[in-house]
Parts: sequence; C-alpha cells; structure tokens
Amino acid sequence: MILSKKLKNIASVSHGFFNKSNGFSKGVYKSLNCGKGSGDNKKNVVKNLNYVKKKIGSKKNNIALLYQIHSSKIYFIKKLPRKRIVGDALITDKKYLPIGILTADCSPILILDIKKKIIAAVHSGWKGAYKNIVVKVLKKLIKLGSNKKDITVVIGPTIGQKNYEVGKEFKYKFLKKSNKNSVFFKLKQKKIYFDLVKFIQYQLICFGISKIDVIRKDTFEKKNNFFSARRSKSRKETDYGRNISVIMLK
Repeated sequence: MILSKKLKNIASVSHGFFNKSNGFSKGVYKSLNCGKGSGDNKKNVVKNLNYVKKKIGSKKNNIALLYQIHSSKIYFIKKLPRKRIVGDALITDKKYLPIGILTADCSPILILDIKKKIIAAVHSGWKGAYKNIVVKVLKKLIKLGSNKKDITVVIGPTIGQKNYEVGKEFKYKFLKKSNKNSVFFKLKQKKIYFDLVKFIQYQLICFGISKIDVIRKDTFEKKNNFFSARRSKSRKETDYGRNISVIMLK
C-alpha cells in the first residue's frame, strides 16, 4: 500500500493506493485483484476487497465502488449504494464510508477538503481527463462550500509517458481542444507518447489547486507490481486485474 506524503499524517482520513501484492487471486489476476468486472473468481475478489477494507481501518462498510465508463459522471453519496452506480467519481462527507477507484493504467485521483471534511475518489483515463472530470469534481466541492486552499489532490500510480503510445488522431483531438496541449506529447522514433499525469496536473494548477501530490509509479513497469491493461495486452493475456485506490474519513 502506497501513501501520499500530503495525506498520511492527517488523522481524520485514511487512504491507500494498492498494487498487486497480498491478495488471494490466481493466474493473470495474481494476487490483489479488486475488479468485480474482471473474469476472476468472485469469492477471491471479495476476499481482496475485505483485505483492503481492513488495511484502511473500515470495520463495518464495504467499499463504495463504481461501474466505470470513462465519463464525467459524479455522485455524492451518504451511504453504501445498494445498486450499481455507473460513473467515474464519488464524493462523500460520511465518516467510515470508504470510496474507491479501480484502475489498470488510468489515473486514480483522491481528494480531501481538510476543513469541510469532504473526500472524493476519481477515475481519470484520457477520456475522463479530456472531459475535465477532476475539474468538474472540484467545482462540485466548491458548490458544497469548499475553498480551493483547503483542498489536497493526489494523483495515484498511472501509466508513464514513455509507455503510453498514442496515434495521430489522439494527438489531433487534444490539439483541437487547445494548442497548448502539445506540451503533453513527445515524439520518439516516429512514435507519439502522451503524458496523462502532467495533463491532469496542469488542469489542477489552472483551476487554482496548490496542494498537489503525484505518486510517481508507472503502472506499466513490471517492477512496480501493478496491474496494467497495456502490459497484459502486449503479452496477449486474456484478461487483467484491477488496482484499487481508496480514501475514507475517520
């Protein structure tokens, strides 16, 4: 479990960015696969989620998760949802209600307003980032009474630029939105690479967030021990597990 330097010493919140270690799953899902939507044995996924729940100190609730669709849909919740929620961001002010995000190269983003005691968990792949999902979440927090100076945003382990090859159409889409986005692309040996983390970080800075932490772990790199969709596909594996990132008020 990886902790943010900016959050780990705050007594009112518990959080963690988890990789593949210390779980119960087998095969391509070995071992801490928390993706119920994967082809993994569901009992093992539940065991993995229970392990995560204990690690962050949640005693009664399960972890509130989403059916993620690379959207900009946001939900404010007060209790554990009984039905599946479709979207890519959760917000709560309820204590001991952990909220989480599943990723396998996309950016997991955890947010805390230390004054208002509000937290958010955001899933942002390139589509979500393009749709400004993290900014939309922050705007929602402002509407709820948050002040930008009280907000801390942590960008978790994400695929690094050197492993994130994209096509010309992809780059054109971002440049059409703004020519300034050219700085997030690198050309190497006639191949184009995109920096998702820096793009999200730039959005945060432009919105006026000063307390930003970036967990610099490339999920594609095998040594970091994260599930990676791109790495699995490059190996022609049939499926892949999902990493979980969780935050909870205490």
